[in-house]
Amino acid sequence: MDQTIADKTDYLLRQGDNALILSQQLSKLCGKGPALEEDMALTNVALDLLGQTRMWLTYAGELEGRGRGEDQLAYLRDAHELRCCLIVEQPNGNYADTMVRQFYFDTWHYFLMLGLTKSLDARIAEIAEKSIKEVTYHLRRSGDLIVRMGDGTPESHARTQAAVNALWMYSGEMFLYDAVDKAMVEQGVAPAAEPLRAAFLEHVSGIFAEATLAMPDPAVWMQRGGKTGRHSEHLGYILAEMQFLQRAYPGAEW
Repeated sequence: MDQTIADKTDYLLRQGDNALILSQQLSKLCGKGPALEEDMALTNVALDLLGQTRMWLTYAGELEGRGRGEDQLAYLRDAHELRCCLIVEQPNGNYADTMVRQFYFDTWHYFLMLGLTKSLDARIAEIAEKSIKEVTYHLRRSGDLIVRMGDGTPESHARTQAAVNALWMYSGEMFLYDAVDKAMVEQGVAPAAEPLRAAFLEHVSGIFAEATLAMPDPAVWMQRGGKTGRHSEHLGYILAEMQFLQRAYPGAEW
Protein backbone atom coordinates (compact mmCIF):
# COMPACT_ATOMS: atom_id res chain seq x y z
CA MET A 1 0.00 0.00 0.00
CA ASP A 2 1.23 3.48 -0.85
CA GLN A 3 2.56 5.21 2.29
CA THR A 4 0.26 8.20 1.84
CA ILE A 5 -2.77 5.91 1.68
CA ALA A 6 -1.47 3.85 4.62
CA ASP A 7 -1.05 6.96 6.78
CA LYS A 8 -4.52 8.25 5.97
CA THR A 9 -6.07 4.83 6.63
CA ASP A 10 -4.33 4.71 10.01
CA TYR A 11 -5.57 8.20 10.81
CA LEU A 12 -9.15 7.24 9.92
CA LEU A 13 -8.92 4.14 12.10
CA ARG A 14 -7.78 6.30 15.01
CA GLN A 15 -10.86 8.48 14.73
CA GLY A 16 -13.18 5.52 14.33
CA ASP A 17 -11.63 3.50 17.14
CA ASN A 18 -11.80 6.41 19.60
CA ALA A 19 -15.52 6.84 18.93
CA LEU A 20 -16.14 3.07 18.90
CA ILE A 21 -14.54 2.28 22.25
CA LEU A 22 -16.00 5.28 24.04
CA SER A 23 -19.42 4.40 22.63
CA GLN A 24 -19.05 0.86 23.97
CA GLN A 25 -18.01 2.20 27.37
CA LEU A 26 -21.01 4.50 27.62
CA SER A 27 -23.43 1.84 26.38
CA LYS A 28 -22.54 -0.27 29.42
CA LEU A 29 -24.14 2.42 31.58
CA CYS A 30 -27.56 2.15 29.92
CA GLY A 31 -30.03 1.71 32.75
CA LYS A 32 -27.43 2.67 35.37
CA GLY A 33 -27.43 6.47 35.15
CA PRO A 34 -27.85 8.49 38.37
CA ALA A 35 -31.11 9.97 37.03
CA LEU A 36 -33.46 9.08 34.18
CA GLU A 37 -32.47 12.14 32.15
CA GLU A 38 -28.79 11.31 32.53
CA ASP A 39 -29.42 7.68 31.64
CA MET A 40 -31.03 8.75 28.37
CA ALA A 41 -28.34 11.34 27.67
CA LEU A 42 -25.51 8.84 28.11
CA THR A 43 -27.21 6.42 25.74
CA ASN A 44 -27.75 9.15 23.15
CA VAL A 45 -24.09 10.18 23.30
CA ALA A 46 -23.11 6.53 22.83
CA LEU A 47 -25.36 6.32 19.76
CA ASP A 48 -23.93 9.55 18.35
CA LEU A 49 -20.41 8.20 18.70
CA LEU A 50 -21.40 4.89 17.12
CA GLY A 51 -22.81 6.72 14.11
CA GLN A 52 -19.54 8.61 13.76
CA THR A 53 -17.64 5.33 14.10
CA ARG A 54 -19.47 3.91 11.12
CA MET A 55 -18.50 6.84 8.89
CA TRP A 56 -14.83 6.72 9.86
CA LEU A 57 -14.46 2.94 9.60
CA THR A 58 -16.38 2.75 6.33
CA TYR A 59 -14.01 5.26 4.74
CA ALA A 60 -10.98 3.49 6.25
CA GLY A 61 -12.12 0.17 4.79
CA GLU A 62 -12.63 1.68 1.35
CA LEU A 63 -9.23 3.34 1.40
CA GLU A 64 -7.51 0.22 2.70
CA GLY A 65 -8.82 -1.83 -0.23
CA ARG A 66 -8.84 -5.19 1.56
CA GLY A 67 -12.57 -5.74 1.42
CA ARG A 68 -13.12 -5.01 5.10
CA GLY A 69 -16.21 -2.99 6.00
CA GLU A 70 -17.21 -1.29 9.23
CA ASP A 71 -18.27 -4.54 10.93
CA GLN A 72 -15.06 -6.39 10.11
CA LEU A 73 -12.94 -3.48 11.33
CA ALA A 74 -14.95 -3.13 14.52
CA TYR A 75 -15.36 -6.77 15.47
CA LEU A 76 -12.52 -8.73 13.90
CA ARG A 77 -9.41 -6.83 14.97
CA ASP A 78 -7.46 -7.71 18.09
CA ALA A 79 -6.44 -5.19 20.74
CA HIS A 80 -3.01 -4.46 19.26
CA GLU A 81 -4.66 -3.56 15.95
CA LEU A 82 -6.88 -0.86 17.43
CA ARG A 83 -5.68 2.74 17.32
CA CYS A 84 -7.74 4.43 20.04
CA CYS A 85 -6.20 6.72 22.64
CA LEU A 86 -5.75 5.26 26.10
CA ILE A 87 -8.23 7.65 27.72
CA VAL A 88 -11.30 6.11 26.09
CA GLU A 89 -10.51 2.64 27.41
CA GLN A 90 -10.20 3.73 31.04
CA PRO A 91 -12.90 2.22 33.30
CA ASN A 92 -16.25 3.91 33.81
CA GLY A 93 -15.64 3.96 37.58
CA ASN A 94 -17.97 6.25 39.50
CA TYR A 95 -19.98 8.96 37.75
CA ALA A 96 -17.26 11.55 38.26
CA ASP A 97 -14.76 9.25 36.53
CA THR A 98 -17.16 8.74 33.62
CA MET A 99 -17.86 12.44 33.16
CA VAL A 100 -14.29 13.70 33.56
CA ARG A 101 -13.17 11.15 30.98
CA GLN A 102 -15.99 12.34 28.74
CA PHE A 103 -15.15 16.01 29.29
CA TYR A 104 -11.49 15.58 28.39
CA PHE A 105 -12.43 13.64 25.26
CA ASP A 106 -15.25 15.97 24.27
CA THR A 107 -13.05 19.05 24.53
CA TRP A 108 -10.36 17.56 22.29
CA HIS A 109 -12.97 16.05 19.98
CA TYR A 110 -14.78 19.34 19.46
CA PHE A 111 -11.70 21.30 18.47
CA LEU A 112 -10.45 18.44 16.29
CA MET A 113 -13.75 18.18 14.40
CA LEU A 114 -13.78 21.95 14.00
CA GLY A 115 -10.35 21.71 12.40
CA LEU A 116 -11.29 18.73 10.25
CA THR A 117 -14.19 20.62 8.69
CA LYS A 118 -11.45 22.49 6.81
CA SER A 119 -9.64 19.32 5.71
CA LEU A 120 -8.41 19.14 2.13
CA ASP A 121 -9.82 15.61 2.05
CA ALA A 122 -13.44 16.28 1.11
CA ARG A 123 -14.70 13.02 2.63
CA ILE A 124 -13.07 13.77 5.99
CA ALA A 125 -14.42 17.33 5.92
CA GLU A 126 -17.89 15.93 5.22
CA ILE A 127 -17.72 13.50 8.16
CA ALA A 128 -16.55 16.31 10.44
CA GLU A 129 -19.39 18.55 9.25
CA LYS A 130 -21.92 15.81 10.00
CA SER A 131 -20.39 15.21 13.44
CA ILE A 132 -19.83 18.76 14.68
CA LYS A 133 -23.41 19.43 15.81
CA GLU A 134 -23.43 16.28 17.96
CA VAL A 135 -19.94 16.93 19.28
CA THR A 136 -20.88 20.51 20.21
CA TYR A 137 -23.75 19.16 22.31
CA HIS A 138 -21.47 16.57 23.92
CA LEU A 139 -19.00 19.28 24.96
CA ARG A 140 -21.67 21.57 26.38
CA ARG A 141 -23.29 18.74 28.32
CA SER A 142 -20.12 17.30 29.85
CA GLY A 143 -18.84 20.78 30.75
CA ASP A 144 -22.11 21.65 32.49
CA LEU A 145 -21.98 18.44 34.51
CA ILE A 146 -18.37 19.02 35.56
CA VAL A 147 -19.42 22.44 36.90
CA ARG A 148 -22.42 20.99 38.73
CA MET A 149 -20.37 18.19 40.33
CA GLY A 150 -17.30 20.26 41.09
CA ASP A 151 -19.27 23.11 42.63
CA GLY A 152 -21.76 20.80 44.31
CA THR A 153 -21.56 18.93 47.60
CA PRO A 154 -18.23 18.31 49.36
CA GLU A 155 -18.39 14.66 48.29
CA SER A 156 -19.17 15.40 44.63
CA HIS A 157 -16.36 17.99 44.60
CA ALA A 158 -13.87 15.53 46.10
CA ARG A 159 -14.81 12.73 43.70
CA THR A 160 -14.62 15.04 40.70
CA GLN A 161 -11.26 16.45 41.73
CA ALA A 162 -9.92 12.93 42.23
CA ALA A 163 -11.10 11.96 38.74
CA VAL A 164 -9.60 15.15 37.25
CA ASN A 165 -6.23 14.29 38.78
CA ALA A 166 -6.28 10.56 37.97
CA LEU A 167 -7.28 10.93 34.31
CA TRP A 168 -5.15 13.96 33.50
CA MET A 169 -2.15 11.85 32.47
CA TYR A 170 -4.27 10.33 29.69
CA SER A 171 -5.37 13.68 28.27
CA GLY A 172 -2.07 14.53 26.60
CA GLU A 173 -1.81 11.60 24.20
CA MET A 174 -4.39 13.18 21.92
CA PHE A 175 -1.94 16.00 21.23
CA LEU A 176 1.25 13.91 21.00
CA TYR A 177 1.62 13.72 17.24
CA ASP A 178 3.60 10.89 15.65
CA ALA A 179 4.64 10.36 12.02
CA VAL A 180 1.07 9.57 10.92
CA ASP A 181 -0.41 12.67 12.52
CA LYS A 182 2.37 14.87 11.17
CA ALA A 183 1.89 13.46 7.67
CA MET A 184 -1.81 14.37 7.84
CA VAL A 185 -0.93 17.92 8.91
CA GLU A 186 1.57 18.27 6.06
CA GLN A 187 -1.04 17.10 3.55
CA GLY A 188 -3.64 19.55 4.85
CA VAL A 189 -5.84 16.71 6.06
CA ALA A 190 -5.70 17.44 9.80
CA PRO A 191 -5.08 20.45 12.06
CA ALA A 192 -1.75 20.92 13.85
CA ALA A 193 -1.38 19.86 17.48
CA GLU A 194 -0.31 23.18 18.99
CA PRO A 195 -3.51 25.20 18.37
CA LEU A 196 -5.64 22.21 19.40
CA ARG A 197 -3.72 21.88 22.66
CA ALA A 198 -3.97 25.61 23.36
CA ALA A 199 -7.74 25.62 22.75
CA PHE A 200 -8.14 22.49 24.91
CA LEU A 201 -6.25 23.98 27.85
CA GLU A 202 -8.11 27.28 27.64
CA HIS A 203 -11.52 25.61 27.64
CA VAL A 204 -10.67 23.10 30.38
CA SER A 205 -9.17 25.84 32.55
CA GLY A 206 -12.32 27.95 32.23
CA ILE A 207 -14.65 25.09 33.14
CA PHE A 208 -12.48 24.02 36.09
CA ALA A 209 -12.39 27.57 37.43
CA GLU A 210 -16.18 27.72 37.32
CA ALA A 211 -16.37 24.28 38.93
CA THR A 212 -13.92 25.30 41.72
CA LEU A 213 -11.60 22.49 40.64
CA ALA A 214 -7.81 22.69 40.68
CA MET A 215 -6.27 22.52 37.21
CA PRO A 216 -3.50 19.90 36.95
CA ASP A 217 -0.11 20.95 35.62
CA PRO A 218 -0.20 20.82 31.78
CA ALA A 219 3.54 20.08 31.72
CA VAL A 220 3.41 16.75 33.58
CA TRP A 221 4.34 13.48 31.87
CA MET A 222 1.57 11.96 29.78
CA GLN A 223 0.74 8.37 28.95
CA ARG A 224 1.00 7.32 25.31
CA GLY A 225 0.88 4.22 23.13
CA GLY A 226 -2.76 3.68 22.24
CA LYS A 227 -2.50 5.30 18.80
CA THR A 228 0.17 2.76 17.84
CA GLY A 229 -1.54 -0.29 19.32
CA ARG A 230 -0.02 -0.40 22.83
CA HIS A 231 -2.99 -0.44 25.16
CA SER A 232 -3.91 -0.85 28.80
CA GLU A 233 -5.28 -4.14 30.08
CA HIS A 234 -8.77 -2.64 30.05
CA LEU A 235 -9.13 -2.79 26.25
CA GLY A 236 -8.95 -6.58 26.18
CA TYR A 237 -11.95 -6.87 28.47
CA ILE A 238 -13.89 -4.29 26.44
CA LEU A 239 -13.26 -6.18 23.20
CA ALA A 240 -14.06 -9.56 24.75
CA GLU A 241 -17.54 -8.30 25.54
CA MET A 242 -18.04 -6.21 22.41
CA GLN A 243 -16.79 -8.77 19.89
CA PHE A 244 -18.13 -11.98 21.41
CA LEU A 245 -21.13 -12.61 19.16
CA GLN A 246 -19.32 -11.88 15.91
CA ARG A 247 -16.42 -14.13 16.85
CA ALA A 248 -18.65 -16.90 18.21
CA TYR A 249 -20.89 -16.84 15.11
CA PRO A 250 -18.73 -15.52 12.25
CA GLY A 251 -20.68 -13.81 9.51
CA ALA A 252 -24.00 -14.15 11.32
CA GLU A 253 -26.73 -11.79 10.19
CA TRP A 254 -29.81 -10.62 12.07
